[in-house]
Amino acid sequence: MHSACVVGGFLRQREKRGTIIVITLGIDTSCDDTCAAIVENGKSVLSNIVSSQVTVHHRYGGVVPELASREHISNIVHVVGEALERAGVKANELDAIAVTSGPGLVGALLVGIYFAKAFGLAQHIPLVGVNHLEGHILSIFLEEHPPSFPFIALTVSGGHTNIYHVRGFGDYTVLGQTLDDAAGEAFDKIAKLLDLGYPGGAVIEKLAAQGRDDVIDFPRAYLSRDSLDFSFSGLKTAVALYVKRWLEQEQRNPEITVADIAASFQAAVVDVLTDKMVAATGRVKVPTAVLAGGVARNNRLRRTMQERMAREGVDLYISSPEFCTDNGAMIAVAGYQRIMAGQSDGLTLDARSRFPIDQL
Repeated sequence: MHSACVVGGFLRQREKRGTIIVITLGIDTSCDDTCAAIVENGKSVLSNIVSSQVTVHHRYGGVVPELASREHISNIVHVVGEALERAGVKANELDAIAVTSGPGLVGALLVGIYFAKAFGLAQHIPLVGVNHLEGHILSIFLEEHPPSFPFIALTVSGGHTNIYHVRGFGDYTVLGQTLDDAAGEAFDKIAKLLDLGYPGGAVIEKLAAQGRDDVIDFPRAYLSRDSLDFSFSGLKTAVALYVKRWLEQEQRNPEITVADIAASFQAAVVDVLTDKMVAATGRVKVPTAVLAGGVARNNRLRRTMQERMAREGVDLYISSPEFCTDNGAMIAVAGYQRIMAGQSDGLTLDARSRFPIDQL
């Protein structure tokens, strides 16, 4: 073993069989999951721990920021400790810490940031703040066979629906973004409307599998002809109005079920996401695409995207389900790349509820 001074402090590098080993702790507390992971050289996941708060927020039909922050405070020491234990890594063997600094819920972000500051200070290792969306984009590099640059990436989750032109690590251009609700947020709101529970994505997908997706023609919002932006508020309103009329009918049509509504709604979202991605790859003329983010766990979306991209001759890479939802491993990957590029943050690192990726 040997150590080397790199950036913002001492990056403890260890050599194994002639290869330099850099071990990064990744922390994410951007919303309602407390996440920590240990990743080696920005690609090999030694552990990936996620403590879910679903049972806490289920009764409210969505995330309550104050409750989320309190749960993070209660969970983060245990979650980081479990990540280290499962990885077989001691705290003094870590080389760097990466933590989500935004976007997200400010109170939740601050828990992870202040824990990371204290931990990094105690261990005398560099700390770097990571954009949560960059983490989603780079989650694909946790796969055994990651793509080569450049590629088009769609990050679709509860808080974000964005298309990026990714030219390299840290080199991203926004091609399209949601103008109102994110796709995952629309799933949650429709699930609440149908009294299905929270989180909405999983319950709607499960129910939709029992329904027909072609009996209700919900609108697809494509905006202007050349736009790669998204808008799901109109779809949400259309579903709400349909359900209202459906419930008020004295003699409800027995041919239409809640499963049919769920399936038709899901099909409308998937169609728009897929069509916009196809348009983006054609416009930029990039033969590679990446699908990431929590909604990327949806099997209907995965299948449809694979089929369409195959017809277009585009190589599609999709993050594994465990790396689609919020996790510390994707933050460790992004942080590792920034640390190795000579970047680091000090104790002045702060939370950013809004953090456009073009401001990296």
